[in-house]
This record gives sequence, C-alpha cells and structure tokens, in this order.
Amino acid sequence: MKILLANDDGIYAPGLRALHDALTQLGDVLVVAPATEQSGVGHSITYLTPLTCKQVFMGDEFFGWAVDGSPADCVKLGVAELAQGPVDLIVSGINGGLNAGINVLYSGTVAAAIEGAFFRIPSIAVSLEFDPHADFEAAAQLAVSLIRQILQKQGPESELYNINIPTAAATAFRQGIPPEVHCVPMGVERYGDHYIKRQDPKGRNYYWSTNDPPPKPTDHETDLNALAAGHITLTPLQFNMTKQSQLDQISQWGLGIPSQQKDA
Repeated sequence: MKILLANDDGIYAPGLRALHDALTQLGDVLVVAPATEQSGVGHSITYLTPLTCKQVFMGDEFFGWAVDGSPADCVKLGVAELAQGPVDLIVSGINGGLNAGINVLYSGTVAAAIEGAFFRIPSIAVSLEFDPHADFEAAAQLAVSLIRQILQKQGPESELYNINIPTAAATAFRQGIPPEVHCVPMGVERYGDHYIKRQDPKGRNYYWSTNDPPPKPTDHETDLNALAAGHITLTPLQFNMTKQSQLDQISQWGLGIPSQQKDA
C-alpha cells in the first residue's frame, strides 16, 4: 500500500513524524507537507505563483518533500507528481489541536484529506487535543489501529473520515485502558465569535480572535461533547455541499427570467 502523508503544522511537526513512523505498519509512506505551518488556511490552493518544493532528510535518510504551499497543495502535487504512481491512501496529521465542530471547515488538516477525496482516494484526517506535553506517539498508535479497521470494513467506495483524539484517550491508552471510539456527527453550533480589542503603540486598533463563547450543549451526541467526555471520535465527511432536500424543493418553484418588455 502506498500512503501519502500530509499535514498543516509543517514538515518538522512532531505529530507528522509520529504518524509517519506508525503508518509504516500499513505500507510505504510518502511525506508531502508544507514547508511552514499552515494552520487555519482551510482549503486554499496556490495558483497565482509557482509551487516550490525540496527534499527533507532526517540524518542521512530521506523523510519527505517540503512544499511552499498549503496542505491542499501538498496533496494535489503529491498525487499528481511526487508519488510517481498510484496512491492508495491519504492521511493528514497528526494535528496539534482538535479539528472538531465547525473548526472542520477552517482546518488545513481536514482540507488535505478532502483534497485526497477529490481524487477518489480513501482519506483520513487525524487530530490530537492540544497539550504542551502532547503524546503524539500514543495518538499515532491509536490512529493507525483505527485506520487499519476502517480500511478493512469500509465498502468499495473511497470515503473521507475525520478522527479526533482527546488527551484523556491517549493517557488511558498509555495506562493500558482501551479508550472508547464514538462514531458521531460534527457539531455545528457557532462559537468563537468574540474579539479582544486593543491598541498598538501607534494608537491603531487591532483585534485578537478568541474561542469564546463555547458552543452551546446539544441534546444529541456530537464530536464536541464526545471529546469532552474523553472519547475518540470518528466522523464520516463529504465534500458535496449540495443540500439535496432543498434542491428537490426549489426545483418545483418554476423559477425563470421574464422576457423584457419592449417600449411601444
């Protein structure tokens, strides 16, 4: 199996290295990652300037390609050029910080997986809750265990998945306690719409975005409350944003453009 591994934290991120080492259990891993951190860039791509890339070595061993672009650029370039042959699986991560709730829409980590799904390649994003002492090695083992099961159980269609791992799950794993895996939808409650207003030394206003207020609790389980309870979450995603139920409704409206009336 040929696996293309990307991320949005950059090619030198510890989460990328940990996932690279763990994924070698499943096949040959080709790293194509941003040269610098690209967190929060979403699904941006580079098309007004050329993409440059260079080989990166860990000691004397080739590790991967550093691309001066976005996570989506890395997957596009990796599949089209750098892999030099078919890719069987796209994995993105491990991100330092959860990508759950509406943050899925902003995430460069998830965008790299979505780009892989565009190619109709099974694609999986992996994120670990932020912690100054994040245990990426434990998270990588958890992620690869899940990825192996997903590949064994999914149908013939190439699917897109989002895995999030809370710190509590990685800690439990280290203690020999298997954490629970909950298959849940992404939360869609709005949050993080407040800003702190300050002034720079020249008297100009500037604003710091915050994560407040937190999302409101829901009466059904989502990735947000499952993660808060210490469970690993698995969410199947899709990139077709058509709201099919409304499409069927508006198709019955008989919309049209009236002809222009000519002056008499």
